[in-house]
Formats: sequence, structure tokens, C-alpha cells
Amino acid sequence: MDAARLDDDLHGYFLEDLSVGMSASYAKTVTETDIVLFAGISGDINPVHLNHEFAAETMFEGRIAHGMLTASFISTVLGTKLPGPGCIYLRQDLRFLAPVRANDTVQARITITDIDSDKQRVRTKTVCTIGDAKVVEGEALLYVPRRRETAAA
Repeated sequence: MDAARLDDDLHGYFLEDLSVGMSASYAKTVTETDIVLFAGISGDINPVHLNHEFAAETMFEGRIAHGMLTASFISTVLGTKLPGPGCIYLRQDLRFLAPVRANDTVQARITITDIDSDKQRVRTKTVCTIGDAKVVEGEALLYVPRRRETAAA
């Protein structure tokens, strides 16, 4: 398989394909199982996520999903949709605005805000919402590869 064909099969958008304003999203209903599995995978067993009695006494008045579980849906959009496979996540700034609970449907949306062609960097606005309410917002910086030049015949 030649390099150009490999690029087509394994990559999402290349730097040349992107423009400011492009947007993509991913939605997921968070389940009890997601929260328990994330606790096991991450090692974050804070009782605010896992213990009903403990969590009821906190400012959240009940169990909440891990903030990083919610934020991981941003990575899903970046790595699978826009720019998609082949991009490299360099940085993410996050602000956690509201709790997410089991059975909430979270929509992660990214929007391209800046493209630095010389450095192959793409900046995106990142937002997670439940309905109209923002629960996480921030900004991501990515490296996006250029399309490979085909060899001269």
C-alpha cells in the first residue's frame, strides 16, 4: 500500500483540510457503569463519585461523575471526528462549571478557532453541555499533520 493510500485510510482531516469555524460533536449518556469503570481505570476512588451516603453530605448533595470522565469526551471528538485520527493532543485548559450525574447526556463540542499553518497547530474551543447548560469549557491545542506529498513520477 502506498503512503498516500495509507493516509486516506488512517487519518481524519489534514491541516490543509481545516478552516476556522469548523465544528464537531459527540454525545454520550453517562451510566453508573461508566463512573465505576472510570474510577477503576483512573484510580480516582474519591467517595463523591462512588459512595451515596458520603456524596449526599457534600455540596453536590449526591454522587457525581468524575470531571475528567466528562472532559474525556472532548478527546473523543478530537481523536475521532475533527481533526480526527492522526492529530496529536498537545494541551487542554478546562473549567468545570457544573456536576454531571449518572443518566445525564453530555454533548462535547469543539470548534476550530485558530490555525497556525507554519507550526501545524490548531486551537479549538471545547465545551461540554447537558441540554443548554455548560458543564465544562476550555480550549485545546493540537498538532495536525499535513497531507503527504505524492512522489513525482
